Amino acid sequence: MLRHSAYFTALIETKIFRRTFTFYSFHVPKSVNFALRLIYSLLHFARLMKYETVIGLEVHVQLNTKSKAFCGDAAAYGAAPNTHISAISMAHPGTLPRVNERAIEYAVRLGLALGCDITRDTRFDRKNYFYADSPKGFQTTQDSHPICVGGKLDIEVGGEQKTIRLHHIHLEEDAGKSIHDINPKHSLIDLNRAGVPLLEIVTEPDLRSGEEAYVFITELRKLVRYLDISDGNMQEGSIRCDCNISIRPKGETKLGTRCEIKNVNSMRNAKRAIEYEAKRQIKVIEKGGTIDQETRSFDAQVGHTNNVLRSKENAHDYRYFPEPDLSPVLLTDEYIDTVQKNMPKLPNEIKQELQLVYGLSDYDANVLLEDKDMVFFYKEITQHTKNYKAAANWLTNVIKSYLNENNLSIDQFALSPKTIANLIGMVDDNKLSNAAASQKVFPELVKQPDTSPLELAGQLNLLQDSDAGSIEALVDRIIAKFPDKVKAYRNGKKGLLGMFMGEVMKASGGKVNPKVANQLLREKLDNKT
Repeated sequence: MLRHSAYFTALIETKIFRRTFTFYSFHVPKSVNFALRLIYSLLHFARLMKYETVIGLEVHVQLNTKSKAFCGDAAAYGAAPNTHISAISMAHPGTLPRVNERAIEYAVRLGLALGCDITRDTRFDRKNYFYADSPKGFQTTQDSHPICVGGKLDIEVGGEQKTIRLHHIHLEEDAGKSIHDINPKHSLIDLNRAGVPLLEIVTEPDLRSGEEAYVFITELRKLVRYLDISDGNMQEGSIRCDCNISIRPKGETKLGTRCEIKNVNSMRNAKRAIEYEAKRQIKVIEKGGTIDQETRSFDAQVGHTNNVLRSKENAHDYRYFPEPDLSPVLLTDEYIDTVQKNMPKLPNEIKQELQLVYGLSDYDANVLLEDKDMVFFYKEITQHTKNYKAAANWLTNVIKSYLNENNLSIDQFALSPKTIANLIGMVDDNKLSNAAASQKVFPELVKQPDTSPLELAGQLNLLQDSDAGSIEALVDRIIAKFPDKVKAYRNGKKGLLGMFMGEVMKASGGKVNPKVANQLLREKLDNKT
């Protein structure tokens, strides 16, 4: 059967096969229907397994500088349309650009974090092409002398480590934004974004799946946030991705013809676009066709790549030439050393600290590391409590769930780290059960953030009774109430301890200290005298 797989995989794409299959799948017994579908799935899988997907990414990271890349116009997101522009960003005759020094520093910072070689003599070029939302008619970018060369980013997929090599990182300016869904007859242009500084991170074709691309973009976004060079908000366009995808038979070393998927705006959509495009290319090849080098878009609603934007493009199509209005930027060793010394801690360093200093598990550390502000919040909690594990549990479970349900970030959280530490302390001191703290006190605290946890627990009548004498009297009463259960327990049915604990908690309204109650119950039930 394997010898004839090419014949079968071609057969299953024919209309007559699909129509026959569909007809019989509805008119045969369920067992035969299942067999038909299984055969179809196996043949489809065999076709896909013959090929390897080769992926290279071009990730555009918008820098969080206060001004644009080559002029002093504000680069902030969310202003009224066409208010962050000037004669310089519009490239009016007689105006001259100048390089944003902070953008250079951010580029060097990222290059050092990724192990790149920093170009000492970095230069800018003009890339010529028409964009309706680009007022210059060209883009100021870097071609021959990118600011960072080489480097790598390590990712983990399916429990295995993989190194993704970088080709280079270059600094350039963003285009404006075309808006097509406001006016039914016209496209509207907002030039606020035109000129905002971008770093384009270009990988080698080292990725082999949509999942690897997803993880790569996720790790890169985490890195730029920890470096404090970008907010990484994909919904605001701070990170966008172009995916270059080709396929080749497994074992082949020559690259296939690539198609580029432009401006993918989320990690999930990058994964979906890659998976769909790889299947589309395999389908074309299996039918005897050829892949045309082209630029496509991804329709997130239907999950398809379509609408060819441009046919084959190469560097000469852009007519690059050196930017005549910008001098080369010369970076000294002293400057690079200064940037290196002022680098914030990277995620791997912080993870090591979380595990060695705070004793957190690999899982807890990774969950906290997903959000830089979450790590800072955690460290502030630990200034007020030494129960590091409980602090991590509260953040990764209770607080994170609350934030997700209310679509909030940790910097919008109403409670202070000290308040959370106080809650943890009340549980540790047996004044409050963990369940009462997380399920009853916490929901009320976020509504009354200025109220102390102790005061609120008192108002809710949730403070635990830890007095051994009063708890012992309650335990004696419950034991006396169920003599048959006591006898069964002493005859070996130890699982009845849970029933006794439930009765004690019910009789106390959940206010007794469960540790004290459990210990007293065991002592009295195990004492047969």
